[in-house]
Amino acid sequence: MPHSTAFDDVYFSRHDGRAETEHVFIAANDLPRRFREWRESRPFVIGETGFGTGLNMLCAWACFAAHAPPEARLHLVSTEKFPLDRNDLARALDAWPELAERAERLMSQWPEPVAGVHRLWLDDRVTLDLHLGDSVERLALLDGQVDTWFLDGFAPAKNPEMWRPELFAVMAARSRPGATLATFTCAGVVKRGLAAAGFRWRKVPGFGRKREMLAGELATPVVDRRRAATPWFLPPPPRPARHVAVIGAGIAGAATAAALARRGVAVTLIERETPGSGGSGNRQGALYVKLAAETNVQSRVYLAGLLYSRRWLEALDPERTLWDDCGVLQLATSEKEARRQSRFLAHHSLPESVVHGVTADETSRLAGTQIFHGGLEYLGAGWVRPAALCARLAATSGITLRRAEVVDVAPHETGWSLMLADGECLSADQVVVATAALANRFMQTAALPLQPVRGQLSCLPLPPGAPTLGRVICAGGYVSPALNGVLSFGASFSPHDTDTGIRQADHAANLAELEATLPAFMAALREAGARLDPAHLDGRAAVRAASPDKSPYAGPVPDAKTWRRDYAVLARDATRVPDTPGRHHAGLWISAAHGARGLASAPLCAEVIASRICDEPMPLEGALVDHLHPGRRLIRELITRQTNG
Repeated sequence: MPHSTAFDDVYFSRHDGRAETEHVFIAANDLPRRFREWRESRPFVIGETGFGTGLNMLCAWACFAAHAPPEARLHLVSTEKFPLDRNDLARALDAWPELAERAERLMSQWPEPVAGVHRLWLDDRVTLDLHLGDSVERLALLDGQVDTWFLDGFAPAKNPEMWRPELFAVMAARSRPGATLATFTCAGVVKRGLAAAGFRWRKVPGFGRKREMLAGELATPVVDRRRAATPWFLPPPPRPARHVAVIGAGIAGAATAAALARRGVAVTLIERETPGSGGSGNRQGALYVKLAAETNVQSRVYLAGLLYSRRWLEALDPERTLWDDCGVLQLATSEKEARRQSRFLAHHSLPESVVHGVTADETSRLAGTQIFHGGLEYLGAGWVRPAALCARLAATSGITLRRAEVVDVAPHETGWSLMLADGECLSADQVVVATAALANRFMQTAALPLQPVRGQLSCLPLPPGAPTLGRVICAGGYVSPALNGVLSFGASFSPHDTDTGIRQADHAANLAELEATLPAFMAALREAGARLDPAHLDGRAAVRAASPDKSPYAGPVPDAKTWRRDYAVLARDATRVPDTPGRHHAGLWISAAHGARGLASAPLCAEVIASRICDEPMPLEGALVDHLHPGRRLIRELITRQTNG
């Protein structure tokens, strides 16, 4: 029986924890009937305060599987300030063998204890978002709405910090009209807090020795005012999404297409060449991020993306045919970088299982070659086969792959028309543009600045007996452990260059960078007979795209002309925020500007777009979703104009 030493309280009833959950949360919220009658295209959303062992959510999942129609979907949102580790979670859930299969699915994706949102795919129809942190803070940052609440947590007398008025107020603000709730407690502070927030409660029979508990519903809907300071980021209202066209089958487009298809949306994936033929076409790419020394929203987005990509790849390819989480060593090859990494470790309280500092001796041992620099080790990072990954995603059931070039998109009464280069016209309810450096070629996306960046990767066939590496090594460039006898390293970085021809000068630069970073490894390659000559290297050059602030664009495409008119006052006074929601090109979305970190950003950005299209809670807290919004550049443009006079 799990017992919290922090709160001196049990996680569930000593009498029968599952029976308690079924009575308090499942039955009191009338979930069997509501699941049977659910016919919405969006998922049914359950919110919970206090994930604990996950028993409540596993029971809700089992109830959904038993009662919901096959096309229905369930979305679980749960907060937890003190997450159990995986071993304690397994011990706690061992008591219910009938839940073992579901518990194993949960534990296989159990996230590292990093504050923020962690999205887990429990099965094809059930999603769990774990919001790690204080319940009030996490729900205040939740971008989504809830249909029913499991108001759980340690007893009010044991954990008064959770059961405070702010909790009930934020629950009401995140509730859909008519949202229900249930809780095991009848404490006065709970009844008063619920009533003050607009909930109508009633006493109902409790479980076991508890004579009474509370159930209720939201009687007074709350107007959510959190967008008052940023009305331009107010999401566009949901639209039909029976058929979505995704333009571009690189990692951004293929991941978005797969995310939509998994939700039952019919997707036409349009690519002028083959999946992964552009910047996502390398045979091997590094899955890693470089986080800022001081925490900022961009680093938080990329860290969340790295952690999500790791879980996503595990679920997509558990055999690891497309990727390897061998770990990444980010070397400090200069005094300046060493100081930066030292500040990073001082400012980030991340678990060592995510990132930690290593000495030169440790980097040498981990890499399998002598290295003269310490650095950071990202344990869950590694490498991916991006071209093969894009092909796998494009083959997802529900996706129709179409080889064509889209030359124009135009709205019509019920959706969008896509004009192809051969003169054909396609129609779709909604459109996602994911064409990297070409993503702003359409009239609707032209206002979004994109910078093309050429990069050339070098590939060296290794002779028998040649050494290889135990980790991906990153410094000025990167090198991956050999794949099928070929060492991949690079890549060059040439802004505003769109030529994709192979250059011996870039091969030479990549070799020089590798020599400077790993001289002992290069000496061992020469001794083994490797031909370290630019003329004998294979390689691939491609063009990626970056935004001015180096963060991706992921979200609805703003109507730039209207934004500049509606928010023109910001150019005169940035404190005068008009009470005008931002207008968007309804049903048009973009995922672009992923630069060299697309393997860590594109899968999570695909979830951002698919979640918004399908009217679901978002996989990131609200401020991070806003940071990805394509319209941020338009607002910055106006405010910068005011700042510069």
